[in-house]
Amino acid sequence: MAYNIPITKTQNPKPLPQDETKLGFGRIFTDHMFVWDWDKEKGWHDPRIEPFGPIVLHPASTVLHYGAEIFEGLKAYRRIDGTIAMFRPQENFKRMNRSAERMGLPEFDGELALEGLTKLVDLDSEWIPHGEGTSLYIRPFMIGDDEHLGVHAVSHARFYIILSPSGSYYAGGLAPVKIMIESHDVRAVRGGTGEAKCGGNYAASTRAGEKAMEKGFAQVLWLDGVEQKYIEEVGAMNIMFKIAGKIVTPALTGSILPGITRKSILEYLRAHGVDAEERRISVDELAKAMEDGTLEEAWGCGTAAVVSPVGLLSYNGKEYEIAGGKIGETTQMLYDAITGIQWGKRPDEFGWIYKVK
Repeated sequence: MAYNIPITKTQNPKPLPQDETKLGFGRIFTDHMFVWDWDKEKGWHDPRIEPFGPIVLHPASTVLHYGAEIFEGLKAYRRIDGTIAMFRPQENFKRMNRSAERMGLPEFDGELALEGLTKLVDLDSEWIPHGEGTSLYIRPFMIGDDEHLGVHAVSHARFYIILSPSGSYYAGGLAPVKIMIESHDVRAVRGGTGEAKCGGNYAASTRAGEKAMEKGFAQVLWLDGVEQKYIEEVGAMNIMFKIAGKIVTPALTGSILPGITRKSILEYLRAHGVDAEERRISVDELAKAMEDGTLEEAWGCGTAAVVSPVGLLSYNGKEYEIAGGKIGETTQMLYDAITGIQWGKRPDEFGWIYKVK
C-alpha cells in the first residue's frame, strides 16, 4: 500500500562529511527527518518529511516531566553490490509498538512508518558512508508533548525519525572488552519498563556505568532487580555465554529488552543445528563456570556493535579472564555471519534484508 507522505526538501543542504574516519557516533545528522503527529481526537495524521532542525516544545510538555518517550535504533548499509538496505526494520517497529503500549503512548501503523523511513533513507542516501564497517544510524523516537502538567494519559504525541552517518564500531579491530558484574544498582524489574526501549532505563544505568568505567571496565553486567541473583543484560546490549560447549542466554522474563540482534543470533544458530538455551542464569552458576574454566566464551549483542566479545568479567572484586582474553571461535563466527548478511557478503537465507534501492 502506498501512503501519501509529502517531502519538503531543505533549501540549505549541509556539506557531506569529508573524512569518514572521524564520523564517530551520533554527532552528525543528515538534511531531513520524518515527522508524524498524533492526537486523541484525530489519531495519527500528517506524516511528512521535512528539513532536519530543532524541535519546539512547550515547557510543560509531558516528555520533559514524566518521561513519556520511547525510541529505537537500526542501521542502513551501503552493501558490496552497491545497493542500500536495512536489517529487519519491521522488527524494530514491532518492538517500538510494544514499547508504546507499555509506556502509555499511541501505537502506530508499522507499514506507514516503514515507508516513511524508506523514503527518508532514499532521500538522504548520499550521507551513507562508504568505508568498511560504517553505516547510517537510524533513530526513530516518539514523545508525548501535552502542554500541561499532571500525571495523565497522553493526548498528543509526535513520532520522529532522524539519521546519522556513523563510523565503524570496531575501527581498531574486534577487541574483547572488560565487564563488571553490578551488585548494587539495578536496571529494571519484572512488571516495570525493562522490556521497553525507553530513555528512563538508560538514565537509570548511567551511575553504575560511570563507576565501572572509572575502574577500567567498558560496561556493567546487570543482575535482576528483585533477588539480584540472575544475569540479565550488559550495558546497552543483551548477553550470551558458551558454558561447557552449550550456548545460553538469559530468558526474556519481562525485565530484559528483547533485542533484534539477539533474536537474529538465536534464529541463525538454531537454523544451523546449534542448540541455544534461553533460561535463567544465576550469577552463582556463572561464577562457578568462571572458577572451573567451563565458561568458554561470552559476548554482548546489539545493533551498534552487532557482537562484542567479552574478554574479562569481574565479580566481587575478583577478575576472570575468558577465552584467554581473546575472541572466541563462536563469537567470531556469529559476528562474521550476521555482518556478512548485513553487508551482502553472505546470502540472506532468512529474508532479513530490506532493500531501499
